[in-house]
Amino acid sequence: MSTLRHEAIRTIASAKHVLNRLDFKKVHAKDIYGINVFSEEVQKQRLPKPVFKKLQETIKRGAPLAPDIADAVAAAMKDWALERGATHYTHIFQPMTGITAEKHDSFVSPTGTGSAVAEFSGKELIKGEPDASSFPSGGLRATFEARGYTAWDPTSPAYISEAPNGSTLVIPTAFLSWTGEALDKKTPLLRSMDALSVQVTRLLKLFGKDVDRVITTVGPEQEYFLIDQNFYFARPDLVSCGRTLFGAKPPKGQELEDQYFGTIPERVLAYMAEVEAELFKLGVPVKTRHNEVAPSQYEIAPIFENSNLATDHQNLTLEVLRKTAPKYGLACIVHEKPFARINGSGKHNNWSMSTESENLLEPGHTPHENMQFLVFCAAVIRAVDKYADILRLSVASAANDHRLGANEAPPAIISIFLGSMLTDIFEQIEKSGSAGSSKKGGDFITGVSVLPTLPKDAGDRNRTSPFAFTGNKFEFRAVGSSFNIAGPNTVLNTIVAESVDFVANELEKAVKGGKKLEAAVGELLPKIVKEHKRILFDGDGYSEAWHKEAEKRGLPNLKTTIDALPVVVKKSTIDLFAKYKVYTEGELKSRYNILSEAYVKTISIEGRTAVLIAKTMILPAALRYQKEIAESVAAAKAAGASGAGSKELAELIAQINALSSTIEKLDKALDHHTDGEPYDHAKAAQAHVLPAMNALRDVVDKLEVIIADDLWPLPTYREMLFIR
Repeated sequence: MSTLRHEAIRTIASAKHVLNRLDFKKVHAKDIYGINVFSEEVQKQRLPKPVFKKLQETIKRGAPLAPDIADAVAAAMKDWALERGATHYTHIFQPMTGITAEKHDSFVSPTGTGSAVAEFSGKELIKGEPDASSFPSGGLRATFEARGYTAWDPTSPAYISEAPNGSTLVIPTAFLSWTGEALDKKTPLLRSMDALSVQVTRLLKLFGKDVDRVITTVGPEQEYFLIDQNFYFARPDLVSCGRTLFGAKPPKGQELEDQYFGTIPERVLAYMAEVEAELFKLGVPVKTRHNEVAPSQYEIAPIFENSNLATDHQNLTLEVLRKTAPKYGLACIVHEKPFARINGSGKHNNWSMSTESENLLEPGHTPHENMQFLVFCAAVIRAVDKYADILRLSVASAANDHRLGANEAPPAIISIFLGSMLTDIFEQIEKSGSAGSSKKGGDFITGVSVLPTLPKDAGDRNRTSPFAFTGNKFEFRAVGSSFNIAGPNTVLNTIVAESVDFVANELEKAVKGGKKLEAAVGELLPKIVKEHKRILFDGDGYSEAWHKEAEKRGLPNLKTTIDALPVVVKKSTIDLFAKYKVYTEGELKSRYNILSEAYVKTISIEGRTAVLIAKTMILPAALRYQKEIAESVAAAKAAGASGAGSKELAELIAQINALSSTIEKLDKALDHHTDGEPYDHAKAAQAHVLPAMNALRDVVDKLEVIIADDLWPLPTYREMLFIR
């Protein structure tokens, strides 16, 4: 019997994909970099000098946008876009759906005389007005209150989105309601960057450095899966939910550890090359590509950029990854846990603070003598310890719950890994107020005469740490692969702003009181280390011993999204974000409702999809197989071979009964009614629907290894992950 699964395998086996779509011998990657971006270079060429200067003041120094330059910028932007084949423009924004949104408007305006002109004004550049009523607002707006505004973000350059039948000028924007509340993820991120800049520039003045602006920088590493799209379309759960709701453990998974950094399959490598070429055109500085740990899992990573631009570029990366895959007969999956029992996907968020010329988390060759670095590093330690619950909240979702805490990803317990060198320095500081030495890495001796002597780092890395120092930045490893990084970085910026504010206040008071800065630092840092060293941990974050130790230390262990969500509306959280004008109390409460609703909807969609697959695909296959076995047993008995197949039939009947029972229980759980707020519904979904889904999965996965292969309807793990 032929199933959709078998048709998919036959199609894949006979497919001939066009892989040589690009020729870098004719056009080098460096020559296409940024060609579709209204970049600083393009602005300099096309804008009048006074307009260019004013625009750069806003982009580089955070000066208020001069309204009188809008028409000139819009005219130059329009002419440039038309030359590049654009027919429309759009204000792209980041609503609370977790993805980007856009509404396209044509440049063409009829003249009334039977002809048309291309127009684009400064007013149209600065402000758009999409309907806000259909986006999540969490109670900030009633459904009938529709007005929302997009506001041009000049710090993130406009770009051209190419399409076969006319391209589009894309203008990054913020999204706010008519009453002024942030309905998006960009606005709070920009606010948090401003808050941190204010506090860090204060602190730098104590070190004799007068800078206008400090930015945070991010380099997010993106993990993703690629499977053949024929398999993808044959799995309703992947199409609807982004993850497999059923799937038995394959004979081979990642046990041999032969996938990580292995040879990239030819079709995948061709896909990666086109993804990178498209991202290069858009000015996205992607740098690395490689196989990840799980079969059919890969990674792409950029170099550091301003956090706001990096966020926009990260959203672009996800878009290009998804839309390029079908050209190669592939489906790109960015769910945190698309396949059970093998590694899921994350988005390691490499974060730092920088002036125009200096990375403030660069320790230098003698970090024990680098007082400025030690002060900023201590401020980060204090921030992560004091606000560990908010940081954990920033990566909470129904999807990420499947990943966090498993032996493949950081635990839900937030801790910091500093490495042996910095750990030793801060231990010295705690004891005496200063450090007299830094551990040296020395040379790495290979023992092979033809190999060069390599410089050795002073400390190892720790892949089990959720927040690790990795040389000149902190790597927040708990961010989910499907996340918009604006949320976690908004939290990081804000909690560090508060901590730097605290440090600056303490040092300013001491210096005004007559102390030298070095003495004031020598008094303050030991206090910070002593009070917040509980957050420092350099061991195995997966171990049960660490969970017990973390509990003794009083570190929060918010294992699930349901545990983390109440943190949004804690008084301390509201006070923090309100103080630095990142979120109002109303905006935070709206996020609480939006996140709760998103959790309920995710679990409900998964539950309904599981029931649909079980009723219409698994149960019919099981009943057909039961009929075949029963007929075979009857035939065997008639031939005198009593007992042949009886045991298998009994086991099958038992599993079919269990299947019917678990389908019914999940159906009832999905119909369960709960009164109360969105969070109450989320708790009910976790308590009732998730266990019922897991019980149904257990039965279906057992049936997969019992039912005849020619009857099983779903592509299996061994097929999806290994047939490429």
